[in-house]
Amino acid sequence: MSKPIEPQDLAHEENLVWLEDISVLDYVRQSLDRVARRRGKPPYHRPGRLVGYAELSAEAKASRASGSFVRRVFWLAPHDRDQQPDGTYAAAAPSEAVDPRTVAPGETGDKTERSQGGPLSTAGDRG
Repeated sequence: MSKPIEPQDLAHEENLVWLEDISVLDYVRQSLDRVARRRGKPPYHRPGRLVGYAELSAEAKASRASGSFVRRVFWLAPHDRDQQPDGTYAAAAPSEAVDPRTVAPGETGDKTERSQGGPLSTAGDRG
């Protein structure tokens, strides 16, 4: 399991790119990945699919040790609720899951009733 995402990890986020319609997703998993570029679609090496990613501002500095950038990615595993509505996460969600409607550049996003397996929530739609 990766470390929780802290606000300072997201300080240079400028834009979020969604590859899917997030209005139909109860939750997405979010993680920090080391990648070679500030912008553009990052490589994806997990089971499941990439749903979105953050792009960084020109002020974001690469790691001195590796020359890479830390960027947030949003993804879903093959056993997540969108593919298996009656499966493991029918009434719960993975620890790194957030409601994608509550995510914005520089903001981690929230767990809502909807993301945690409850009814539709009106909490915090950020667009």
